[in-house]
Amino acid sequence: MKTDHVATGNADESTGIKQRFLLLGRALVRYKYFYLMMLPGVLYYIIYHYIPMGGLMIAFQKYNLGKGIFGSEFVGFENFRTVFTSPDFPDLIRNTLLISFYRIVFNMLPDVLLALILNEIRLQWFKRIIQTVTYGPYFLSWIIVYGLVFSFLAPDAGLISTWWRDNTGETLNLLTDKDWFRPILILTDIWKSTGYGAIIYLAALATINNELYEAAVVDGAGRWRQIWHITLPGIREVFILLLILRIGHILDAGFEQVYIFLNARVYEVGDIIDTWVFRRGIESLDFSVASAVGFFKSVIGFLLVVTANKVSKKLGGSGIW
Repeated sequence: MKTDHVATGNADESTGIKQRFLLLGRALVRYKYFYLMMLPGVLYYIIYHYIPMGGLMIAFQKYNLGKGIFGSEFVGFENFRTVFTSPDFPDLIRNTLLISFYRIVFNMLPDVLLALILNEIRLQWFKRIIQTVTYGPYFLSWIIVYGLVFSFLAPDAGLISTWWRDNTGETLNLLTDKDWFRPILILTDIWKSTGYGAIIYLAALATINNELYEAAVVDGAGRWRQIWHITLPGIREVFILLLILRIGHILDAGFEQVYIFLNARVYEVGDIIDTWVFRRGIESLDFSVASAVGFFKSVIGFLLVVTANKVSKKLGGSGIW
């Protein structure tokens, strides 16, 4: 009896597996064109995101270009110890966290504010002009942005520096001033990315039901009341989502911008993890230590996203999943 029961169970399980494969085959045939459209995106993530994850082995090796990944010596956590015991590591962490924190605090609010302003503009032609003007800088590279900043703040020939020297007799050199390095980073980032960030919130504002505003008008609510009780709650979920994503990238302080604006006089306040990794991994060809830092950043980012998502749900909001 026991043998018959086992045989029957195995037969039922085999039949269930066959049915699932049959349903899968039918779904593939029925939605084949949708899967074909999805194929390029899937291949992109497999080739450029999942396959390169095998390179994480370098973080645990004394990597040698000639021997490759499979021939290099395995050293365990030695590369991580090199990073964590480096005298530069505390300053790198502090600078990275501070710059990222400033970006989160001072960059997200202008995005929301610009979106609210554009949402209140009733003249469509004027609204389109403002959107174009604020969105345009997003397409400029940081090289061009630095060139613009340099034309204003260059010590000898900058527009602002020259005006300051002519009026006060003092030389103004903000680009090499440690007290001004971070504010310049944040201000240029706000100027470059606010227009693009506002588009996301404008899309969220477009989904708010107009009947809510009509009901608020009937109840006697003014524009400020409508913004506070309808508009802001309507974009709250998007704001939380973007905040969680930014927290997950808190160790990414904007390598390209920082590297371009960085100079020897502001290393103390401007040198971040990514610029240190670039010098160590590319200029010094120490790929193992650079990979260890990248692995460390990925783990921390993952933990921060999970934590922020749980905190968001406990506070009554919605998370990423």
